[in-house]
Amino acid sequence: MLQISVGDNDEIILSGRFDAAEAEKARQVFLNLEDAKVVDFARLDYISSAGLGVLLAAQKKLSERGKGLRLINVNGHIRDVFHFSGFDQIFEIV
Repeated sequence: MLQISVGDNDEIILSGRFDAAEAEKARQVFLNLEDAKVVDFARLDYISSAGLGVLLAAQKKLSERGKGLRLINVNGHIRDVFHFSGFDQIFEIV
């Protein structure tokens, strides 16, 4: 189950599993973003291709305005997913 919350610094905090079953909930959050955001992956255990698709759609929409998502605290496994998919070239991962 994916939980999405907002942190003290207005960052988006993802917890749990970001998969196809949770993609619609996340899409409602990410596709309504109007400004650049930091997304904290510290509590995220898993991301599927559906989750990647939601993030990519949000990044594309934001980049049209010269903005984007900045991903922080990405664990090794999820970092590998971003690397092997080429998404590490699309997102700023810190």
